[in-house]
Amino acid sequence: MLSQLVAGSATVSELAEPFAISLAGASKHLRVLEDAGLARRSVDGRVRRCQLIAEPLRDASAWITMYQPFWESTLDALAGYVGASDDTNK
Repeated sequence: MLSQLVAGSATVSELAEPFAISLAGASKHLRVLEDAGLARRSVDGRVRRCQLIAEPLRDASAWITMYQPFWESTLDALAGYVGASDDTNK
C-alpha cells in the first residue's frame, strides 16, 4: 500500500484492489499505517482518500544509513569467521 501511495493519493478501494482483501481488511491495514504516522485519510463526501506521509520513512532511512557501515563490517567479520571455521573443518 505504501508503494501505491508513493504515486499519489488513492481511495481505500484503489489500495485494496491489487490484494485479495476486503475493504474492511484494507481499512485495518491503513489504520496501522496511520497509527505509525505513515498515512493520512481524508473524507471527501462518501470517498475516503489516503495519502502517504513520507517524513517518518526519511527518518528511518537516515537512521539505517547511519548504522549501515557498522552492520556491514560486523556481518563481513562474521562471514570471514564462518568461512575460516568451514576451512578448518575440512
